[in-house]
Amino acid sequence: MKNSEISARKNDAISRGVGMTTQIYADKAENSEIWDVEGNRYIDFAGGIAVLNTGHRHPKVIDAVKKQLDRFTHTCHQVVPYENYVALAERLNKLTPGNFEKKTIFATTGAEAVENAIKIARCATGRSAVIAFTGGFHGRTFLGMSLTGKVVPYKVGFGPMMGDIYHVPFPIEMHGINVETSLDVLDKLFKADVDPKRVAAIILEPVQGEGGFYEVPRALMKALREICDLHGILLVADEVQTGFARTGKMFAMDHYDVVPDLTTMAKSLAGGFPLSAVTGRAELMDAPGPGGLGGTYAGNPLAVAAAHAVLDVIEEEKLCDRANQLGGRLKQRLESLRGDVPQIMDIRGLGFMNAVEFGLPNSHKPDADFTNAVRLKALDKGLILLTCGVYSNVVRFLAPITIQDEVFNEALDIIEASIRAVAAEAKA
Repeated sequence: MKNSEISARKNDAISRGVGMTTQIYADKAENSEIWDVEGNRYIDFAGGIAVLNTGHRHPKVIDAVKKQLDRFTHTCHQVVPYENYVALAERLNKLTPGNFEKKTIFATTGAEAVENAIKIARCATGRSAVIAFTGGFHGRTFLGMSLTGKVVPYKVGFGPMMGDIYHVPFPIEMHGINVETSLDVLDKLFKADVDPKRVAAIILEPVQGEGGFYEVPRALMKALREICDLHGILLVADEVQTGFARTGKMFAMDHYDVVPDLTTMAKSLAGGFPLSAVTGRAELMDAPGPGGLGGTYAGNPLAVAAAHAVLDVIEEEKLCDRANQLGGRLKQRLESLRGDVPQIMDIRGLGFMNAVEFGLPNSHKPDADFTNAVRLKALDKGLILLTCGVYSNVVRFLAPITIQDEVFNEALDIIEASIRAVAAEAKA
């Protein structure tokens, strides 16, 4: 079987709306490596888009799922509940930021977690408006894409977005927007478009994912918490991509002296099995009446079993420390290229949630072509990378935190060789 043969079948069978970064069809995977149907081996620095912090098929995760598989696979928790759902909620209530009583609900996808967080916020406050940020990504459902601060490709052709949603510029100083600008726009928004007493929630990613791996500045996070407290607005931290040791702490909000009212999570929560959650202040989580939250597949027992194993692995293998070590080594290697690669605009990232941003030399205008060329060059050398950013000029690195040292070193060499090769071609 050939990748090209499957690709031809894909074109006939699957909507073109399902975009694909590569035409590599997976046959098997282990930790940080993938083998395609032709037997080619690749190092995975995409991690299923931040889903595999504990790697492909971690033995403890697989063992937990196999044991659950032998007991039962589905009952719907709302019909016949199960203890491991309750136990996982108890663990997340303790692990998420905030020294107050919390409660949790489970869903299936990150978008569902975001939708439920907004439902809870609206129900708890009796308000309808929601404020999000440009560059933020919150899912592909109608509410999710309405909250998302990027038009292409997420909103194109889908008609009017949901109402009562407002966007504030996300502060990125290299692109001309600072914290003061963002707060000034928010103040003007309150004066011109929406009464702050009608705003249910402000939602943001502590580190923007699709938006380019930009951290929320400490000053902005502190100001948002103060604004929320002043006006009775809930602060929602979207930790779907940032959670579970990726940033060097269990949650990215652990890096701040600010606590959110609600936290959404998914992706690496269950090590590749579909599971998401919302955890927040108990009184807020109890605002909706019975039946107002949930879903047929929400908190699937196989995924819940996997999530318990993931939390065990993060603790036992000290993956927060490991994330900081790997991120430091990656950023050090990238920094060593600055003198020879004028296209490098910025190198950043908390823990092992790292990115390099490329721009035209001298002008430093975003250079999406250079960025994509680096991705393709790396792919040719056996390394899977992802791009992101409003201008598509950022390479993001999302390898499993469990990656083997020898594989990581191999990947670093490919990254350096790919960047140098594209820079040389651009100079020629």
